[in-house]
Amino acid sequence: MDTLLREPQSLDPAALAYTPEVAEATKPVYERVKRVIPEIEWPFHAPIIHAIDRLKRERNAVVLAHNYQTPEIFHGAADIVGDSLALARQAAETDADVIVVAGVHFMAETAKLMNPSKTVLIPDAAAGCSLAESITAADVRLLRQKYPGVPIVAYVNTSADVKAEVDICCTSGNAVEVVESLGVPRVIMLPDEYLAKHVASQTSVEVIAWKGHCEVHERFTGAEIAEFRSRFDNLVVIAHPECPPDVLAAADFVGSTAHMIDMVAKNRPPRVFMVTECSMSDNIAASLPDVEFVRPCNLCPHMKRITLANILTALQTLEPRVEIPAELADRARRSVERMLAVKPKPRA
Repeated sequence: MDTLLREPQSLDPAALAYTPEVAEATKPVYERVKRVIPEIEWPFHAPIIHAIDRLKRERNAVVLAHNYQTPEIFHGAADIVGDSLALARQAAETDADVIVVAGVHFMAETAKLMNPSKTVLIPDAAAGCSLAESITAADVRLLRQKYPGVPIVAYVNTSADVKAEVDICCTSGNAVEVVESLGVPRVIMLPDEYLAKHVASQTSVEVIAWKGHCEVHERFTGAEIAEFRSRFDNLVVIAHPECPPDVLAAADFVGSTAHMIDMVAKNRPPRVFMVTECSMSDNIAASLPDVEFVRPCNLCPHMKRITLANILTALQTLEPRVEIPAELADRARRSVERMLAVKPKPRA
């Protein structure tokens, strides 16, 4: 653990200059993102990416980035990228001493649950989530009283306090498998109402939903989908299950962010409308030049609190740290471990 005790060399402004050395070192990254990041912006990003890489080596650190992060983070600073399920799995397996979560707070909490002895950092502690804030541990206890004996499934988009009160977690990518793994006729699923309704449409298990919503996905409408179809020929619409039912009904494909990426990479539709946070389209477009992305830009204000600059600061200072009381963490960890133990179904 010497890497945690040794102070890194301080970075003066000269260390963040766009020098020929930095340009050469970051050239492979820019080749990946040049379709989505203007060349004029690269001299601002490249020195920070270069400094982050150096500090990651000094700290034995990794950066986990969600699919909704901006391309300079997703392709430039991150070591591991993916949806909530992928990040939870990778967080459980990493041998790094320091984990920086380029995502929102519940993701950093999940990483800490799976790595209680490691340093887990969230570059901006105020990076929250409307879903996570829509339910509390007290709400879960009241649900237990109202529905005695009914298992409770919590989306990973919840706080550690909530995870500690439920039976198992899920993500949008494995929610149906998790619900069916319980072997019961009825479950409570929280906090996303639209995801719960989508899961209910995919299984014979009765699903009792909570009325939480994602502030990004709930803004999309079926009328908006119809408008885009009228403007763009041969448009393939791919929607996240946190969207309202009329959006899902209008979509050609519904799936988690990982499933959405896989669908586009496998099928290469010529023109795609991804009904989700718009940075994800940029991240995929960087790798798929033959696919045209129609971009209605609904941004997550919480994800956008994470920047290259505060990732660098987090690595320099090892703050802000995510800490969870041991007794609470033990209970919350069980619900995540149960989720990770559920075997995924093969994808079509």
